[in-house]
Parts: sequence; structure tokens; C-alpha cells
Amino acid sequence: MTDAERRLWPYLRHFPLGGSHFRRQATIGPYFADFACHELRLVIEVDGGQHSEDAHKADDAVRTHFLNAHGYRVLRFWNNEVLGNIEGVLSVIQSTVSDTAVQHPPPPTPPHRASRGGRGDAPVAHASPQVDSEDPSTLGDRP
Repeated sequence: MTDAERRLWPYLRHFPLGGSHFRRQATIGPYFADFACHELRLVIEVDGGQHSEDAHKADDAVRTHFLNAHGYRVLRFWNNEVLGNIEGVLSVIQSTVSDTAVQHPPPPTPPHRASRGGRGDAPVAHASPQVDSEDPSTLGDRP
């Protein structure tokens, strides 16, 4: 991670997202996002000065188009913004998270489909909880 990414990560790691969380170096298709919250479809990129060069601008535009096409919103901050104005950066992120949560409420829980023996219905599969080794709150008792 860059100095700016290291500065931002502790804030994002504990950012209040109501059960969701940011991941660093998150894979989305062929790309690695600096930080992403998959549940809210939000990507945060922290860019250095090389991103102001034409070649990087073109690459960033292709990357952003891909992420947008897959339902992700992309926030980009310059390194100097993160290092010199972390409160402002966090304010923009908080505002975006609030807007995203309102625009994309979580989908309703699908109704439980009871198995009807003898009619050829497949049994209902239940997903096990996902465990994130970096998030101790997901390490509760498991069956």
C-alpha cells in the first residue's frame, strides 16, 4: 500500500456500514480496487500524480467504465487529499455511503421454500455464513 492508502485504511476498516465492510485490494473482474465494499457496490481509489498523465487517464477511464457497468460507483482521491485532508475525504465517503444505501437498499430475504417430498422438488440449500479472518465479528459460533 502507498502512504495515502495506509493512512485511509484504518478509517475504512472500521467504517460504520451496517454489517458491510470495505476490503483492500479487492478483486473485481480483471481489476484490483484499492478499497471496495461489494455489498454497497462502492470502490475507492487513491491515486498518485502519475494518474494525471494522459496514458493513465485513459486506463482509469476504461477501468471506471468497467466498474460502473458492473454496478459499482467509483470515488477517486488524490494522495495529497488523503494525506492532507482526511476529514474531508471521510466526509465525502460518508455522504456517498449514505446516498448509496438509500438508492440501493438491501434486497428482501427470499421466502423459505419447503421441500415437498415425492414431487421431485430439490431440497433447499442454505448458505453457511461467510467468515472474514480480518473481521473478528464474523468469527462467532459456527455449526
